[in-house]
Amino acid sequence: MPTVSVPENASLEHLRGQARTLQRAVRAGDPDAVARVGAHDGASIEPAAAFPLARAQLVVAREQGFTSWARLKHYFDMVAEHRWDGSVPTGPAAAAEPIADRFGRLACLTYTEDDPERWAQARSLLAKHPELPASNIWAAAAAGDPTALRRHLSADPARAARRGGPYGWRPLFYLVYSRLDPAVGWPSVRAAAQLLLDAGADPNEGYLWNGLPTPFTLLTGVFGEGEQGPARQPAHPHAAALAALLLHAGADPNDGQTLYNRMFRPANDHLRLLFDHGLGTGDGGVWRARLGDAVDSPAAMLRDQLRWAIDHDFAERVELLAGHGVDLRSPFPADGRTPVEVAVRSGRRALVETLVAHGAPRPDLRPLDAFVGAALAADRTELDRLTAAHPGIGARARRRRPGLVVWAAADGRTDAVRLLVARGFDVNALGRGDTPVEGRWETALHQAAHHGNVELVRVLLGLGADPDLRDARFGGTPLDWARHSDQRSVAAVLAPITAPLPAGD
Repeated sequence: MPTVSVPENASLEHLRGQARTLQRAVRAGDPDAVARVGAHDGASIEPAAAFPLARAQLVVAREQGFTSWARLKHYFDMVAEHRWDGSVPTGPAAAAEPIADRFGRLACLTYTEDDPERWAQARSLLAKHPELPASNIWAAAAAGDPTALRRHLSADPARAARRGGPYGWRPLFYLVYSRLDPAVGWPSVRAAAQLLLDAGADPNEGYLWNGLPTPFTLLTGVFGEGEQGPARQPAHPHAAALAALLLHAGADPNDGQTLYNRMFRPANDHLRLLFDHGLGTGDGGVWRARLGDAVDSPAAMLRDQLRWAIDHDFAERVELLAGHGVDLRSPFPADGRTPVEVAVRSGRRALVETLVAHGAPRPDLRPLDAFVGAALAADRTELDRLTAAHPGIGARARRRRPGLVVWAAADGRTDAVRLLVARGFDVNALGRGDTPVEGRWETALHQAAHHGNVELVRVLLGLGADPDLRDARFGGTPLDWARHSDQRSVAAVLAPITAPLPAGD
């Protein structure tokens, strides 16, 4: 991820207030404030009573990942220009919303309220009001209607670059983010997109969702997906062809949000297409020029992809990235481990050989990392060897990685789960199943239920997993997770043994 860490919906005024508060605290001799200054600005603060606001602003800027207050201010200027808020009108505003705007809002991915039901509503609205594409260029784009678009552009070609509609986007954005109807054919979509591009639409068009620094671009919309998965946030029905059209028109292939949204599943079609058009090369394009270090460099984007692929055993992706020259030697900034060390620590022995075959050196592992890797690989012989060579290492592993059994369960490693519990790991420990770091989120049973792994659910129950435990983020039982993920076979196992909510809850 980028080095910049501005929180969602942050404002320059709020950060100015933080700087003023820091200035007052330093002048009052507050030791924590003085330590903050020391961490980000090594110059003397004497006399503290004269500590200037400009230096306090520099500290606040550097805490957010910027080298100066001027760069932070420039960033917020860019946010103001390119911000996108996916809010939905309610009450009187919803009642007064023009029908064409309602159509455009329902037709498109927003990464706020995505659901196939919304697109069905948009189809129904268009069927009842076939005149909608004629009402404005943004509705015509959302409908993928080249005939209507041609009329709008003939009347005023500048409309191709004009913001409007329910989200304040330009027309090509509505076309690309529309999920109105998979039956709309590629010839219509291609003709509509080409009309807009020929009239001056920017193939690198993008917006900053809720002011966050990674832009959602046209390519982001084409490739779709994200944390809610392909059912709720699908790719465009003609994703490959439409992406190729935009790339040939000049869209920068180094698209960080696309890479993030598509990293959760092992499919690599998007990466191959982007590599064909220069992914990993260049200076980061227009968005890095606008936002600086708030946008990762092309090399850093691919390193993030490599880390995720190793953690989640996406062997084909590791091979693909390695074959395109992604750095396999340098430590990852997050924990100082090299790619091979991460693979060993994760029990990914086949990936270790892949990385070594591409030139990565074999690591000299820390004993604790070797123990964790052997446990995840369910290698009892290696665990016994490490335990004999390093007395107390099992207890140290349990202290340092108490939620390891959750990650093993999320990864579907039934043998590793059995082995970890046999070695004293708590089957009911809270951990994280999305990535192999510690965090008190959910139990192994939650993860097995979410993934519909009936065999593992039964194993965990046999090992003493408590079906009534609630996760720390959403307050749900494993049964709740199974139902939310539509894992009916798991729900059938858990429902008879999960205690009902007390009356009134």
